[in-house]
Amino acid sequence: MWYSRHSGILLHPTSLPGEGGIGSFGREAIAFIDFLKAAGQSLWQILPLGPTGYGNSPYSCYSAFAGNPLLINLEKLVEAGDLKKKDTVASFPTDKVDYEAVIAFKSSILKKAAASFFAKAESSRKEAFWNFCDSTFWLHDYALFMVLREYFGEESWNNWPSALVKRDPVTCKEYSDKLGEDIGFQKYMQWQFYTQWSEVKAYANNLGIKIIGDAPIFVAYDSVDVWCNQQIFRLDKDGLPLVVAGVPPDYFSSTGQRWGNPHYNWDNLALDGYNWWLARIGNDLALYDIVRIDHFRGFEAAWTIPASEKTAIKGEWVKGPGDKLFEAVRAKFGNLPIIAEDLGIITPEVEAIRDKFSLPGMKILQFAFEGGAVNAYLPHNHILNSVVYTGTHDNDTTLGWFSGLDTEKQQLICDYLNCKNDGLLESMIRVAVGSVARYAILPMQDVLSLGSSARMNIPGTSAGNWGWRMGKDSIAPALAERLKHLAIIYGRTS
Repeated sequence: MWYSRHSGILLHPTSLPGEGGIGSFGREAIAFIDFLKAAGQSLWQILPLGPTGYGNSPYSCYSAFAGNPLLINLEKLVEAGDLKKKDTVASFPTDKVDYEAVIAFKSSILKKAAASFFAKAESSRKEAFWNFCDSTFWLHDYALFMVLREYFGEESWNNWPSALVKRDPVTCKEYSDKLGEDIGFQKYMQWQFYTQWSEVKAYANNLGIKIIGDAPIFVAYDSVDVWCNQQIFRLDKDGLPLVVAGVPPDYFSSTGQRWGNPHYNWDNLALDGYNWWLARIGNDLALYDIVRIDHFRGFEAAWTIPASEKTAIKGEWVKGPGDKLFEAVRAKFGNLPIIAEDLGIITPEVEAIRDKFSLPGMKILQFAFEGGAVNAYLPHNHILNSVVYTGTHDNDTTLGWFSGLDTEKQQLICDYLNCKNDGLLESMIRVAVGSVARYAILPMQDVLSLGSSARMNIPGTSAGNWGWRMGKDSIAPALAERLKHLAIIYGRTS
């Protein structure tokens, strides 16, 4: 499959319809997979599945290994006997995630489910739980980290008592024993997340549908990854970042983007053969069939901003591990199904790494209409080993994007696509599916012909993102038929 033509849809599970105020791994996920099959699609692309922190962004998580408990389906916990149906009843908006309300509700209900499980679950289920705990190397550190954050009033780990900041083994064990019940709750949620997601993924795979996951190159500073692995990040003696990640001024922002993630100490990572990265890739390959690595260019060189700077303007490009990391990855896992997010300022050196390992890059149609006929994102310049999108989670919807352009630019685009304004979206979708690119991915918002109100994220903003949800009646049979027709005529059916 990795080398044949396929198409699919980009939809994060939080955007699925259903009860509980947020999409989950329940019947709606199965219904969406059935829709993909009926529509002749064989790819489902999602955003990172980690436990979200600041701003509810899936690109800023408390762990690069753990899953987001908000995605746990409560109906399945009722079926398992850990909850009563009445426990799950609550009223939430259906068109957008109210994260504050959903977090409060689900945290309370999941605690109740965990307490019920530990008190009265059958021995076979408890054995399955303990097997998961014993076989998941990162689980205890993650659970302890999350419990300590709560215990210390949601303070970042660098503000905890010094012995915990330095991860003194005796002190960590004391807190593990003291907070054992809460640690058990965290482990229960991860068990449920991984169990439910494995069932969803298996269902998709059995229908010939592959999951494209997402792995951000950087991790959040306030994460178990940094707390437990301080030596592989560029931190000062107090554990604070010396430099932070971002990108220089670009299409999205005149001051660039200051993400705030700590940079890796690649020299230290190289000392043990990049073991932390190998463990992370291995975990991702268990979660997904194909992995999109976000900000791939950072492996060649990353925009490095002094931590004291408030914007990304005064940064510099600092070399990364280059192809050494991917040599180690290939040596352990073989040739990998990895997509390189190669957007932004891409140099020949970045392209060389991408091409050396035969990793497909990305072609975004919304970026295609600047710079004339040589623009690499224009369909006539696409290459086989690439993935074409109308837009991504960081773009406006295609209708929203087009409506925001001036009349001259709209006419230029319609001239290229040979369409009228009211046929723009249909033409963009057709051109994407018809591209020579091996894979074509359509955001669900474009499939549903939605405007800017359905946008998922505005880069550089910290509030109001990641909340869009599609309606429960969105995936009609006629829509599936139209998508399948395109997949058939352009050779993208499985």
